[in-house]
Amino acid sequence: MKPSTAGGGSRWSRISHKLKWTIIAITAAVVILALGLGLGLGLTLGSSNDSDDTGPTAPPLPATPSNDRIWTPAVGASWQIILPQPIKLDPLATSISPDVDIYDIDLFTNPQSTIDTLHRLGKKVICYFSAGSYEPYRPDSGNFKDSDKGKSLDGWPDEKWLDLRSDNVRNIMSKRLELAAAKKCDAIDPDNVDAFDNKNGLGLTKLDSVRFMSFLASKAQSLNLAIGLKNAGAIIPSVLPAIQFSVNEQCVQYKDCQVFSNFVNASKPVFHIEYPSQVKKDFVTNFCQDTGPAQGAHGFSTVIKNYNLDGWVQYCNGQTATTQMGETSS
Repeated sequence: MKPSTAGGGSRWSRISHKLKWTIIAITAAVVILALGLGLGLGLTLGSSNDSDDTGPTAPPLPATPSNDRIWTPAVGASWQIILPQPIKLDPLATSISPDVDIYDIDLFTNPQSTIDTLHRLGKKVICYFSAGSYEPYRPDSGNFKDSDKGKSLDGWPDEKWLDLRSDNVRNIMSKRLELAAAKKCDAIDPDNVDAFDNKNGLGLTKLDSVRFMSFLASKAQSLNLAIGLKNAGAIIPSVLPAIQFSVNEQCVQYKDCQVFSNFVNASKPVFHIEYPSQVKKDFVTNFCQDTGPAQGAHGFSTVIKNYNLDGWVQYCNGQTATTQMGETSS
C-alpha cells in the first residue's frame, strides 16, 4: 500500500532515508530477540528430558533439618550391614561382633529387643526397607495396588518398581517410617529410589525421585529420624541438604565415587559397600584406595561384603568379622 500524499505527505515519507533504515534495523532486532526468547522458553517448558531437573518444573530443594534431635552420623564412622535376615542378639548380650558404631539392619525382620540391645551396647541403628520396590514377602505387601507396580527389578524377578508418585505408595511408606520411629530406629535406609536409572515401566524420572526423597525426608524429620540416600548419585545435588548420609554400593566397581564424595565434602558420611564376587580378583585391591577406580572415595566408611549381605564383613584395615544371624520369621 502506497503512503498518502495528502497534506504534504505522510510522516513516514518525511523521514530521512538513513533514519528509515535505522528504524527498520531496530525493529528487526527486537522481533528476532522476541522469537528467540519465545522458542527457548517453549523448549524448556515442553521438554520431556528427565535429566533437566533445574528447569521451572523442578521442586525446591528439601529443607535442611533444624531439629537437633535428629542424629547426624560422623564422616568415617564404622558400620556393619546385614539384610534381610535378622541378626541374632541375646537381650542380655554384653558385646556384639564387630564392635562398630552403627548397624544397618532390616526394619521388618529384626525384633524390638534387638534394636534395644544394640542401643544398650552403644550402637546406632539404621533401619532398612525398600521404598521404591514392591517385595511380596513384606507384611504390608497386600496394601499395594496393581497400578502401583511397574517392571520387575533386574536380577530380582519377584520385586517390582513402585510408582513414586502414587498417593497409595506414599501412604504405605509413611506407615513404614512410623514403624521405624516406633521401634526407636535412629535412621532409615530407604532403598530403590533410583527407578529413573532403570527400566521401570512407569515412566519415572529423576524429578520424580527428587520429589519422593523430599517427601520421605520431610516425614523422617517429623519423626526425628535421620535419612540416607541409597545410590541415586544423579540426584545428590538436589537432595543433599535434607539427607544425613549416603549408602552407596559399588562406586569403585563403577568408577563413580567422585559423585558421592559430595557427601563427605558436606561433612556427611558415605557408608560404602563393595562386593568381591562382582569383580575380577585383581580388581579387589582397588576397594580400599582413593585413586584410580576409587578416585573420590577418601573418607568413605568402606565395608567389603558377600553379595547376599550376610553376617560376614571385611574392613580396609584387614579386620574381618561375622555377626550371628537369626532365622527370618515366616
